[in-house]
Amino acid sequence: MFIFQIVIVLIATKLAGHLSVRLGQPSVLGKILIGIIIGPAMLGWVTDSDVMQAFSQIGVILLMFLAGLETDLEELNANMKGAIFVAIGGVILPIAMSYPLALAFGLSQGQAIFVGLTLAATSVSISVQTLNEIGWLKSKEGSVLLGAAVLDDIIVVVMLAIAMSFLIGDDVSIPALIGGKVFFFVLLFVVAKYVIPPFLKMFSRLKVTEALLSGALVACFAMAYVGEHYFGIATIIGAFFMGIAIGRTEFKETVEHKVEPLASSLFVPFFFVSIGLSVTFDGITENIWFLVIFSIVAIFSKLIGSGLGAKLAGFNWRSSAGIGSGMVSRGEVALILAAMGLSSGLLPAEDYTPMVIVIIVTTLVTPPMLKGIFGERDHYHS
Repeated sequence: MFIFQIVIVLIATKLAGHLSVRLGQPSVLGKILIGIIIGPAMLGWVTDSDVMQAFSQIGVILLMFLAGLETDLEELNANMKGAIFVAIGGVILPIAMSYPLALAFGLSQGQAIFVGLTLAATSVSISVQTLNEIGWLKSKEGSVLLGAAVLDDIIVVVMLAIAMSFLIGDDVSIPALIGGKVFFFVLLFVVAKYVIPPFLKMFSRLKVTEALLSGALVACFAMAYVGEHYFGIATIIGAFFMGIAIGRTEFKETVEHKVEPLASSLFVPFFFVSIGLSVTFDGITENIWFLVIFSIVAIFSKLIGSGLGAKLAGFNWRSSAGIGSGMVSRGEVALILAAMGLSSGLLPAEDYTPMVIVIIVTTLVTPPMLKGIFGERDHYHS
């Protein structure tokens, strides 16, 4: 059955992406929408499964790995001030706006805190693909967006762990939690500087097919796994920084040219489709106002919060609006948090589906917002 679903997903995403471009939108918008159409919400041709989720996870890991390969570390460091401002603004305003709104909808204080933290999350995997399509990934704005997303993820994970320790009685050591995050990035630095270059050089000398590609993928998936399993850091963060590390070696061009076809032709389409598979319209009419109001708040709180952070960091209004729009997508990060909330009781069962759709809405509006604000360009500028 899954073999047939591979056929459906690949044909559907490529045709939908093509149609989206013909209509003047980034191809990623069509790929996400087709996931809703062919998924359980409508046609039911593709269903969620462990294999589907595995392909999807590989897809998003490879997507962020490629983003890391294309990232200029010096540019990222040079724009760290902007990234900090954007991340802080993008966390504070969504919490400040959604917390009282959740209370107004009858949620308890603990549930309202959880909803606020869920909507403070950011996933730039969709923004990365869109920026790459319209030619803005290797730009000052793109660097700030990537840096802010990493910081945003760390801030939200730490705040969520602290909140859950009080709300559901988890025995969490806050110093150990923060120390673990710091240690992970120290480990990343050591591995990137002292391990990756000789490791890839060793693999490049092996007398087997595609040894270098295998070595690069080992590094990517190993760091993604270590970050998530031992330090509670999203897999995409480890993959992104492994991309940066390999991008600073002599093997950058070779690895990039081999990974990109593998990712785009097979795994990344499953990531886009998997977002749509989360949608269901069951009982949505009873929660229509929750869905509409929270969607508006989710979009504008990130757009304004992160946009003002960019403006305070010295960007003009257009760039600030573009950076803010790039932070709007909650993507797979918020979907994971919503599932955590449902299982822990911090997100009421009747509000789970509307919250998932809110997250999907933020993901859907991001590509057209980015293209509308930035437009397309043929050459990268810093």
